[in-house]
Amino acid sequence: MANTKNTKQENDNNRNANVQNKAAETGSNTVKNPDEWTTGDEEMTGAQRSYLKTLSDEAGEELDENLTKAEASKRIDELQQQTGRGLDTTK
Repeated sequence: MANTKNTKQENDNNRNANVQNKAAETGSNTVKNPDEWTTGDEEMTGAQRSYLKTLSDEAGEELDENLTKAEASKRIDELQQQTGRGLDTTK
């Protein structure tokens, strides 16, 4: 259980760093951590569901249909890291 908790904390730390890096790169304050979204507890969007389905299929993992917008965003980040899909490889 501690290992899972450490992995979640590491993922949260990486996500926060990625959000800060994106904001710094774009010079924008429009890039926010999903945990800070005012609508983050709403049902995920159709676009999120569709993209998660694609990523989940590629990763060989089951899609959780009951994610919130914020949870879906985090899961997309995780699956992108796992599959390499959607990552900016030009840097």
